[in-house]
Amino acid sequence: MGNLMRMIRIALACLALATAASAQPAPKYWYAWSPRPDAPTPYRGVNHPVWRLADVLAAHKGQAGWSQEIIHTERYSARWIQMGPGQKTRPQFYGDDRTIWVVWSGQIRFAIDGQKPFVAKKGFLVQVPYRVAYSMETVGNEPSLRFEVTHAGRLPSYPSDAAATDKPSAGAGMHYEKVTYPSPPDVYTAQNPMMLDFFKDVVGAHPHDLLKQHRFVDDGDNMVDILRGEGAPTPPATNRGHFHVGYDEFWIVLEGRIEYLIEDEKLFSAMPGDVVYAPPGRWHRAAWAGNGMATRLAFNVRGALFHNYGEKAQGKQR
Repeated sequence: MGNLMRMIRIALACLALATAASAQPAPKYWYAWSPRPDAPTPYRGVNHPVWRLADVLAAHKGQAGWSQEIIHTERYSARWIQMGPGQKTRPQFYGDDRTIWVVWSGQIRFAIDGQKPFVAKKGFLVQVPYRVAYSMETVGNEPSLRFEVTHAGRLPSYPSDAAATDKPSAGAGMHYEKVTYPSPPDVYTAQNPMMLDFFKDVVGAHPHDLLKQHRFVDDGDNMVDILRGEGAPTPPATNRGHFHVGYDEFWIVLEGRIEYLIEDEKLFSAMPGDVVYAPPGRWHRAAWAGNGMATRLAFNVRGALFHNYGEKAQGKQR
């Protein structure tokens, strides 16, 4: 009997310890040794800490239609594109990648397979899944200007039929060949909607508060996040923000003023239309600034991208 009671007491003690352990709250942050380059990853090619929209527009003054790439990484190519009144694109699609736009000025009629055509104006966020054909046309008397993001190194495909002979041009070193394919187009989902009118659906509907659903695209290969908040005083320089292991990040400012501190760069402000880029491994901090609300649209490879904060930052921007 004595041994039995002793075994019962031991079992109860173990159960109590297990219950106590399970009742402990999960840690709010962890420690790790994360790899980072000895010297900050340099800016190369078209990639700059910030591209001012005013400078891009000045470089193309007097041109009716033009395109300028301002981000080019292993993941993404991002560019400003202007089309004059009446200009249109040929129907096209990307075989394995989404295309994402921010309409900045003018009006663009989007014709997307399976969807009712619509006209997008300033502030519209639009995206098309892979293998879904689309075309765009500037409507009205003003040029249209859009910020377009595709995956780097990809050329579009063009819908065809068995009798078509109008072979498109691919540029130096490439050519187009007529093919058949068995896989269907991707589809829109509630998590990845076709469009969002930023000034109506965000600013108008939530003038002074944050969005509950703030991701416009989140599919495991792309993450486009609407980050909106109220301006606050500039954080101290000791707040370096975070860095990403092996991945860059870039943003376009949609409203208000955003302050950026990027490793080896001086603190600067970005205004609507400005595009900011942080290379892999560089500390960077983005902060809502000024009076009123400010919004940046962030482009990342996935929603769960690893954020490395400072040793004393307790796993968040401080």
